[in-house]
Amino acid sequence: MSGSTKDDLQDASPAGGLPVAPALAPTLRNEHLATKNLPIDRRVVWLCALAVFLGALGAGVAWILVHLIGFVTHLAFEGRFSFDPEAVPTTSHWGAWIILVPVIGGLIVGVMARYGSHAIRGHGIPEAMEQILLNQSRIPARMTWLKPVSSAIAIGTGGPFGAEGPIIATGGALGSLLGQALHINAAERKTLLAAGAAAGMSAIFGAPVSATLLAVELLLFEFRPRSLIPVACAAVTAAAIRASHEGMAPVFAMPDLVQPGGIAMACYILIGAAMGVLSMLVTRAVYLIEDGFEHLPVHWMWWPAIGGVAVGVVGWINPRTLGVGYSNISDVLSNELGVAAIVSLCVWKFISLSMALGSGTSGGTLAPLFTIGGSLGALMGLLIAHVVPGAHIDVRIAALVGMAAIFAGASRALLASAVFAFETTLQPLGLMPLLGGCAVSYLVSALLMRNSIMTEKIARRGVRVPDEYHADELDRIQVLEVASRSLVSLSPDQTIKSTRAWMDSLTADASHQGYPVVDTDGTLLGVVTRRDLLSAAHGPEMRIAQVIRRAPIIAFNDQSLREAIDLLALHAIGRLPVVTRQMPRRVVAMLTRGDVLRAYGERKRHAQSPTSRWRLPRLLRAG
Repeated sequence: MSGSTKDDLQDASPAGGLPVAPALAPTLRNEHLATKNLPIDRRVVWLCALAVFLGALGAGVAWILVHLIGFVTHLAFEGRFSFDPEAVPTTSHWGAWIILVPVIGGLIVGVMARYGSHAIRGHGIPEAMEQILLNQSRIPARMTWLKPVSSAIAIGTGGPFGAEGPIIATGGALGSLLGQALHINAAERKTLLAAGAAAGMSAIFGAPVSATLLAVELLLFEFRPRSLIPVACAAVTAAAIRASHEGMAPVFAMPDLVQPGGIAMACYILIGAAMGVLSMLVTRAVYLIEDGFEHLPVHWMWWPAIGGVAVGVVGWINPRTLGVGYSNISDVLSNELGVAAIVSLCVWKFISLSMALGSGTSGGTLAPLFTIGGSLGALMGLLIAHVVPGAHIDVRIAALVGMAAIFAGASRALLASAVFAFETTLQPLGLMPLLGGCAVSYLVSALLMRNSIMTEKIARRGVRVPDEYHADELDRIQVLEVASRSLVSLSPDQTIKSTRAWMDSLTADASHQGYPVVDTDGTLLGVVTRRDLLSAAHGPEMRIAQVIRRAPIIAFNDQSLREAIDLLALHAIGRLPVVTRQMPRRVVAMLTRGDVLRAYGERKRHAQSPTSRWRLPRLLRAG
């Protein structure tokens, strides 16, 4: 019966055997067979269609959010009505009164958080992570409008944030809402949430590859085709729609770069290491300030307004720190700012971001981190170029590395950070320094702090966030490799009395918790447990065949251990008869939970055992 389907197995009898009496051999039902975990099936096509819809929806929401931020900015700083998204906060109209603008914005956000949803506080990604890990990717519907509106108010009134965090959170909420409205499982709903988030980021920056990678590294917690492909479809759709009305020009335009030499590469990696330290300092500063707000004798609703005081004062001193500040990033990358301006922007943006984010207002961290990292990277590049002129450091590449590396260290999204810097500048000669700098920043950051700026908040609440994605060891082991082939079976005609006497004669090592029941021609009828046999409800003269309660739940010999474990967990059982596809009623082995644990433990011991330091010399001598 090679190649037979599950339905074919329902009435199957062993080759050459007699038909099995229905009373003695319950039919094998589909749910009694271990399912094959396929990487791609028809459900993925359906998810891709939904993801394309989310991509278009995310592009539309991103357009609305950007123009809404422009409207609030014009109204707050210029006192006029305009939806121009190029609005830049200015202090020329208000003077020192400008300090009150972020305070008013913070007050409105605090009220929205108090009476709308406290989840709008912060930059959105930690909250999305929490819903994925604890709530089966279910985000309340009200977040689809509360988050973008509150963020537009916070950013439009001078908050030192980018639009990417809110649109990522909003896109994720839209994906979750669509998943809740449809008949899909939690894994598929997570995929739609990540697709919506990727669409939002892609629509803001026109960076579909990095948006997909960011979803993988921060939201999906897996690298599987069935989730990766829909997310990529959503990101590409959103980027294509953005390109149709914004064009294909890079978001952060900069002059063409030159190929870095060996010494220069070493310097860029050194800058990456410095960004790893800086990412740790930013993260600790934000949460130190947040801890300070926790001790204030006022309700948390007022915290964003208090943080707005610091934002307003800093903005009065240096207006460049107010608002999104994408133009600041372009200026730093193009080396168009003087040293004093770069130092001022770096220091004051750091203070403003730490105070605003620590106070719990709403906004994204990517843009301000890029500003801080790019500024410090440019300063380090200028210093190295002055001290070591022979290194031929390009200050623009130094700024580019600093920009990406600080986000890699703070968020632990290594690939997304490097690719994002490339996609938003379209400078291929910066890729190698970017990858080196981001990798070292990640390394330094991970050594200095356990959690990232994205995970520290939810880690404090007791949520464990996966930080490594690796191949499932159990998915690489076939059932027959670990199952016990020394079968101890029972006959359906045995009585309970004789079986109990036989069990009493067994030693502890020879005893089992479950036994397959097979008839004279080897046909599997079912499985009975030790508890079944010792139950007082079964009289001593009752036959074993009468104890069988349901059709046998089986695993095929060529299936993976992961598929078998899924079946054990689904039916809450401790053992599985192992059969072949050719003879699905002939038991060839028994798989127990102990077999699974032993196999997994052996693999783990091999993976963790250090290699002998003398092994290589021995191999060389043997060769």
